Amino acid sequence: MAPLVRPGHAEGQAADTVVLEFSGFRAGAPVGEVAALIRLRGGQFRCQRAKVDPRVSECRGTLDDLSVGGPVEIWLSAIDSISGVITISGQLESTQFARWKTSIERRYGPAGARVEGSQWMMQWVHRQRMLRLTWRVERGKRSASVSLIDGRVLDSWGRDRSRARQPGQS
Repeated sequence: MAPLVRPGHAEGQAADTVVLEFSGFRAGAPVGEVAALIRLRGGQFRCQRAKVDPRVSECRGTLDDLSVGGPVEIWLSAIDSISGVITISGQLESTQFARWKTSIERRYGPAGARVEGSQWMMQWVHRQRMLRLTWRVERGKRSASVSLIDGRVLDSWGRDRSRARQPGQS
């Protein structure tokens, strides 16, 4: 089970004001906020609307992350211009990965790592939002990602889609 973020684990913030974020990116952020943050840091970012559901956008970007020493990739899925999922990923050296992990644990507290096959994962959950750190080592290189997931955005979209498919509803 994922640890629940507690006020003491969120740098003294009250439980209602805990915001799951990583490197300035936060779960449930508007697409414009994410785009501005990436461009402010000299990165590239573009979005495309889905053909099946125009409320859904998929966005991709790249950003030179000085803490990683190279580029990180940003992937975002949004519903009505609000991010449901933001993933930041890259190839990290051991010390760089340790910085990512330590910064998350310092802010939200420790979480037990789980392993599935060659992939490791830690996650933090608060009020239908989740931050997940995932990593694996392949051919001597560590691939790592941080995903910020807003369950409220995804659940709302799922409910709206279910209602739209029910016969007799307009």
